[in-house]
Amino acid sequence: MSRTEIRITGFGGQGVVLCGYIIGRACAINSDLHATMVQSFGPEARGSSCSATLVVADVEVLYPYIKKPNILVVMSSEGYQRFSDELDGEGTLIYEKDLVHPTAKPGQRSFGVRSTWIAESMGKPIVQNIVMLGFFTAVTKIVTREQMREAVKASVPAGTEELNVKAFEAGWEAFEQEYGPGGPARKESALKEADKA
Repeated sequence: MSRTEIRITGFGGQGVVLCGYIIGRACAINSDLHATMVQSFGPEARGSSCSATLVVADVEVLYPYIKKPNILVVMSSEGYQRFSDELDGEGTLIYEKDLVHPTAKPGQRSFGVRSTWIAESMGKPIVQNIVMLGFFTAVTKIVTREQMREAVKASVPAGTEELNVKAFEAGWEAFEQEYGPGGPARKESALKEADKA
């Protein structure tokens, strides 16, 4: 890794900024990477569009703003409409399946998860951002599972650590069930690669 640019977007109240903060903490404190974060909100804090951008690198980050994100994490349709065009041509799209319906673009990888539904099935819709974080970690492997889990525990309110770790693990497991070895999407990808060869 030299420099990875990440944008996380959704609407206020989804925990977009906390998600970005945890990623940054996992990279800068629990790993040997450097990370910076910039956040922005719409005119209203809750319900309006918001986003957080991160730059992660194995050297000191001298310029904290992103130009063309390598990874776009989208938790709302408005966020997708606003930021999808800036994703790098060979970038990775990670999205909330029930809220975002992306148009596939050649060269870009995309991975969807029902993070809201998973959080609701746990009885705590508020942790959908942590479900998404677990899924993000499984997709990108930007840090290890253990390093991100420790960042989750250190970043959430006291007394909610166990719930949030469960949400994180649920997101990781959702990726493995859908895209992991033996999963339908991985098999389809392997067949496409075999056809090219």
